[in-house]
Amino acid sequence: MADVMSETSVGGDAPPRTIRVWDPVVRLFHWTVVTAVCLNLFILKPGRFYHRYAGYVVIGAVLVRLFWGFVGSRHARFRDFFPTPSRLVPYLKAFLRGEEARHLGHNPAAAVMMLALMGLLLATGATGWMMTLDAFWGEEWLEELHGGLANAIMVLALVHAAAAIVESLRHRENLVWSMVTGRKRA
Repeated sequence: MADVMSETSVGGDAPPRTIRVWDPVVRLFHWTVVTAVCLNLFILKPGRFYHRYAGYVVIGAVLVRLFWGFVGSRHARFRDFFPTPSRLVPYLKAFLRGEEARHLGHNPAAAVMMLALMGLLLATGATGWMMTLDAFWGEEWLEELHGGLANAIMVLALVHAAAAIVESLRHRENLVWSMVTGRKRA
C-alpha cells in the first residue's frame, strides 16, 4: 500500500496514517497559479512583458490541468468531484449546519470554486492576449473586462483561502500543507 504511510506522533498516541491525495501535477498547477496570479495582481506592471508571460503561464497551467482532469490520478479526475446538484446541495446544507462530511479530494463546494477559478483564469488570459492584438488595441471595454475578471479572481481566491482555513479547523487537518505535501490524514 504505497499511498498510505505512518508518521510519528506526539505523545503515546498511535501514529496518524496519511494517504497520497494530491499528485505532483495538481500541486504544481496550484502553486504555479498562486504564484503567477499574485505576481500579476500585486507586483508586475500590467501589460508589460513579465505580466503578459505570467498570464501565458497560467493559461498553459490551466490547459494542462484540464487535460489532467481526464487522465490524472483518482482525486485529480473530474469524475471524482464534479459538482452535480445532487452532490452540491446536500453538502452546502450540511456545511451551513457545521456537519459537512470530510472529503479526501475536493468537496463539492471546492469543486465549484476550482471550476469557477479555472474559467476566470482562462477568460482573464484570453482578454489579456486580445489586448495585444491590433484588432483590440486600446479598446477600453476590453481593458475594463480584463481588470474586472482579475478582480473576480482575487475575490474568489480569498474566499477559497478562507474556506480552506475553515475546513482545516473543522476537520482538524492542515489543507494548505496537504497541497504542499500531497498527503492528507487517512
